[in-house]
This record gives sequence, structure tokens and C-alpha cells, in this order.
Amino acid sequence: MKQVWLRVAAVFAAALLLTAAYKRAEQASVMSDTANAFLNSLWNDQKAIATYPFEDDQRFDWHFIPKLRKGLSFGAMRPDQRLLAMALVSTGLSQQGLIKATTIMSLDQVLLSQEATAAPAVNRRDPENYYITIFGKPDAKGVWGFRLEGHHVAHNFTVVNGRIADSPSFFGSNPAEIKVGPRKGLRILAAEDDLGYEMIESLDAGQQATAVVDKVALKDIITAASRKASIDGQPNGLQASKMTAAQFDHMMSIVEAYAANVASPMAENRLDLAKKQPKDKTFFAWTGDVKRGGPHYYRIQTPAFLIEMDMTQDNANHVHAVWRDYSNDFGLDLLKQHYEASHK
Repeated sequence: MKQVWLRVAAVFAAALLLTAAYKRAEQASVMSDTANAFLNSLWNDQKAIATYPFEDDQRFDWHFIPKLRKGLSFGAMRPDQRLLAMALVSTGLSQQGLIKATTIMSLDQVLLSQEATAAPAVNRRDPENYYITIFGKPDAKGVWGFRLEGHHVAHNFTVVNGRIADSPSFFGSNPAEIKVGPRKGLRILAAEDDLGYEMIESLDAGQQATAVVDKVALKDIITAASRKASIDGQPNGLQASKMTAAQFDHMMSIVEAYAANVASPMAENRLDLAKKQPKDKTFFAWTGDVKRGGPHYYRIQTPAFLIEMDMTQDNANHVHAVWRDYSNDFGLDLLKQHYEASHK
């Protein structure tokens, strides 16, 4: 009998270890543990700069231009703290997304060399002028969030009871393609641009006439850095229901590219959300020339989310690309469910 109980105890202990390992592997747990490791590395004055209450309005004040920001900049961190900050970023972005983020950050040195600007320090091109801000107390089962933000990089993550919201989610690149120097030919957001062209080129003349809603390219993404994503008027462009199977797959390849920028399971959630959208309410729209190389803009608009990309500024060599969730930007839908459940 004693041996039986020992076996039962061993099995139970193994189950507890497996459960603990599984919980550690859950993304919200990994994200929370990494955020706390970063916070524990900070001096008190640094922590005061890096943290805000979750309810603070600053959580919604995001942007993607070079400007003075709240939070702790990489330039104000020790080397060990920068590594922990990037570890935190890696819990929200995929390997692909992390490569894009760090490469975009490095481009500010290229811009600094090109522009030779005497702008104030808060606006000067600087690969270390990127900020980490944490809202609330990191806890896998609690309510908190963090943001990585700077010139052409802006990613917002919100944790609510173990679930993660991952938008607004923005990447940009200036130049979109480096024309001279040792990194000549580098295109950080090549997939976002090339897949858009493949989509518009897959359409026949009649479909293109519907998809191209303006022959003059929009100057920027419509939603800009709005706190709530919205586009005035009825959705326009080509309905997914009017596409062939191959054309629809082209459009979904764009969605997959944007989804792949964030870590799993957020990427899977984005794809699941896309697959649930009704085709008659999903639109692909384009503005500008359909010939490669000129100013252009496209969007994928669904009842639940929006993708926008523009390549218009600086002689069509400056790109912006964003994923917005209409109801769950900044975790608002998760928070609504949380508060409703709490009241019940």
C-alpha cells in the first residue's frame, strides 16, 4: 500500500511540475515575468519615469513620429537594462517583428547622417530615442500593459486575466529602401509593400477599377495615431465576395504578414479573427498608381479590424503600416468583458 501511495504522490508531483511549466510557457505569464525582471533592474528614479497607473490617460497617447515621449528611453538605460527591455519587447513581437523593430530603430542613424539636422534633442534622429512604458502592475492574471514606442515603431500590449490585446500595432520605415551606402537595397517592410502590389496586380481591369478608389494616393494612413480607429463613410473598394479564390488568398497573404509581426498566440488570434469576417463586408481598397514605384496606399477593411499601408512621402520611399482592432485596441474589449464579469 505504501508503494502505491508513493507512486500516486510521484504522479501528482509530476503533474504539478508539468502544470507549472505550462503556466510559465503561457504568453501572459512570460510577458509578466519579463516585465517584472525589467522593472526590478531599474533604480527608483528610473522606475518612476517608466511606470504609470493602468488607468492613466497616457496609455492612449501613442504616436510614431520623433517627439518627446513619456516612459524610459533606451538612451537612459544601462546596457543590462536595455537587454531586459528588449527581452520584454520579444514577448510581444515575433522573431520577424523583433527584427523589423530593431532594424527600424537603427535607421535613425542613417537619417541622422542624411539630414545633418540641428533639431532639438527630443526630435533628433537617435537609435536610442525609443521608450518602454509600463502601465499598472505586471501580473499574468491581472490587468496591465506596456508599450514600445519611438520613430516608426509603436506597439501596444494589454494583458487582462491572461489574455493579451496587441494593438495599435505600427511599423514604418524611412527610407523604405536604402539607396546608397553599405546597406543599399535594404527594405525592412518589403513584404507589406510587395504583397499589396501582388494583390492589386491579381485583379482584372474591372476589379481594379472598383478597388482603386482614388487615382491620387493618400498622403498617410487615415487613422494616423488616433485613439479610436475609424474611417468616415461606408467601406469602399473591392468586396472579398467579388474575388476569385486565388485573389482572396492574395489578400489573406497580406493579413498573414501583419499577423506574423506579433508573437504567438496573438498572431493566431489575428488570423482567427480574419477568417471569421464575412466576405461581403470585407474590402480591399487602393489609392494611387497601380504601377510599381509610384506613390500608393492600400487598406483591408473588415467589421473587426483594419490594415493600412501608405508609401507616399519622400518620393514614395517612406512607408507606414498599421494594424488596428476596432473594438480591442488598447484591450478595450477584453476590459469590457472583464468588468462585466466582475459585476456579475
